[in-house]
Amino acid sequence: MSMIRDLRAVVRPTLRRGGRSPYVPGGAHDDTAGSSAVVDCAVYRDGRRETCRLSPAEALRALRSQDGGRDGAFVWIGLHEPTQEEFSGIAREFGLHPLAVEDAVHAHQRPKLERYDDSLFTVFKTIHYVEHAELTDTSEVVETGEVMCFTGRDYVITVRHGTQGSLRSLRHRLEDDPELLAKGPSAVLHAIADQVVDGYLAVADAVQDDIDEVEIQVFSESAGRGRRGSDAGRIYQLKREVLEFKRAVSPLLRPMQLLSERPMRLVDPDIQKYFRDVADHLTRVNEQVLSFDDLLNSILQANLAQATVAQNEDMRKITSWAAIFAVPTMIAGIYGMNFDYMPELEWRYGYPTVMAVIVGICYAIHRGFKRNGWL
Repeated sequence: MSMIRDLRAVVRPTLRRGGRSPYVPGGAHDDTAGSSAVVDCAVYRDGRRETCRLSPAEALRALRSQDGGRDGAFVWIGLHEPTQEEFSGIAREFGLHPLAVEDAVHAHQRPKLERYDDSLFTVFKTIHYVEHAELTDTSEVVETGEVMCFTGRDYVITVRHGTQGSLRSLRHRLEDDPELLAKGPSAVLHAIADQVVDGYLAVADAVQDDIDEVEIQVFSESAGRGRRGSDAGRIYQLKREVLEFKRAVSPLLRPMQLLSERPMRLVDPDIQKYFRDVADHLTRVNEQVLSFDDLLNSILQANLAQATVAQNEDMRKITSWAAIFAVPTMIAGIYGMNFDYMPELEWRYGYPTVMAVIVGICYAIHRGFKRNGWL
C-alpha cells in the first residue's frame, strides 16, 4: 500500500518551535470553550479534516452522533499546558481516568504507557538541543519538555508541556496523507512517537560533537594547564545534561516494546508493525546515551589523572630547587655561627673559594635533577 510505503516520510519530525493557532469555540455551554490551552481541535472522517470551529465537547458529540462509532473517524484535540480547570471539562466529556488526568496537568512525568479500560495514556519526553558558541561549565546543552497522549477508539488528546515539541507541523503532514489518517488514532500515536524518537537521534548527534570537542581539548598537548580545572567543570556539566537525556530515553524503551510486540485493540495492526522501527531507533539512541556516560567518565578520570601528574611534576620541581638552595643555606648557616676558629676564616681567598664551592655543588645537583627529568 502506498500509505505504508510513505509512512516514514509522512511522520518525519520537524523540530521547529511553534505557537498556538487561533481557536474559535462554537458552544457557549461548554466549559472549555474559552480555554486558551486548546491549540487545535478537529474532526477527521476517512482521513480528512473537517471544520475545527466546534468546541471539543461538540466535536465529540457530532462525531459519535453522525458516525455511530465508524472506524477511522476520530477527534484530535491539542492542548498546551492546560490547568486543572481547563482540562476538567474535556476529561469529563471523554471519560478520561482521573489518575491520567492528574499526570497530564502536572508536568515532569516519567515516560510511560498506561492502559485503561478504553484508552491508552502515553507520556513522551521531548528533547531540544540548545545551541551554544562554546561549551562552559554552566552551559545548558539539552532542554526537555513533555507530550502526553490520550488515545481512544475515536479520539486523540495531546497535552504538551514546554516550549519545544510542537505538533503543528506533524498535524499538517498527517493531514496531507488521508490514507494514513484513515487508520485512526493509532496512526497519530505512532507519528508522535516517531517524531519524538527522531528528535532524540538529532540531539544525540549534537551531543556527540560536544563530547568530541571536550575530548580533543582534554588530550590536546597544546592545552594549557590552567584549563584543567575548567575542563573538569565542563565535563561534569555535560554529564549532568547526558543524565537528563538518559532520563528521557531509557524509560521509554518498555512502552515502545509493548506497542510494537503486544497486540492491542486500540492500535491498528498495520500501524503496530511500524512501532518496531521506532523501538529500534530508540534502542540505538539509548545505547548512544549509555556510551556517552561511559565516555565522559573516562574523560573525567583522564582529566583528573592529568591534574595529578601535573601536581607531581610541580612537586618534583619544587623539591629539586629546595635541594639546590639547601646547599648555600647550609654553608651560610655554618659560617654564620661566628666561632673564632673557622676553616679558612683568615685566608685571603676563603670567600671566593666558598662561593665557588657553593656554585659547583649547586650546578652538580641541578645537572643531576635535569638528567633525571625532575627539572
